[in-house]
Amino acid sequence: MMARAGITADRLVEAAADLADEVGFESVTLSALARRFGVKDASLYSHVRSLHDLRTRVALLAGGEMIDRISTAVAGRAGKDALAAFADAYREYALERPGRYAATQIRIDQSLVAASPAFARTAEVTYGMLRAYGLDEPDLTDAVRLLRSTFHGYCALEASGGFGAPRDVQTSWNRTIDALHVLLENWPTTSAP
Repeated sequence: MMARAGITADRLVEAAADLADEVGFESVTLSALARRFGVKDASLYSHVRSLHDLRTRVALLAGGEMIDRISTAVAGRAGKDALAAFADAYREYALERPGRYAATQIRIDQSLVAASPAFARTAEVTYGMLRAYGLDEPDLTDAVRLLRSTFHGYCALEASGGFGAPRDVQTSWNRTIDALHVLLENWPTTSAP
């Protein structure tokens, strides 16, 4: 157990993120964190307003960590190389940090999203990668949604053991990236919102 002294909001959020990776994001509670710090639940309320506030902070932390990893991976790359680096960094984070990754999937108040440097950076990196394919709005938004749903679905199925066929999961992942690259190169542009 950690000592009572020195609890800060940042330490509490980091401990919650660690706990999420250990037991699952939905199992993170203020009581479990209080036990880790050796304090009563009520003492945590001087650092976070509620469980929802704590979970939102974990989501913001995890989103920042994830985009840091992705932006490092895509730096200096374009086209298929950038797409593959983006996808691989996304998948590695999701599989290595399952609780944190689950936190990135929750809905966050739009005012917090707008104020978050991590979310701004996520949009910048993602849209920058897709602009190399010659996409503009509204196609950019559609392409982002396609990539997010594909990556998330694949990672969720892989993490839960949902791929039972004997084909190598990494090979299927690589083929998925190949297919997405071809699709993005041949995106059917729209003229209406």
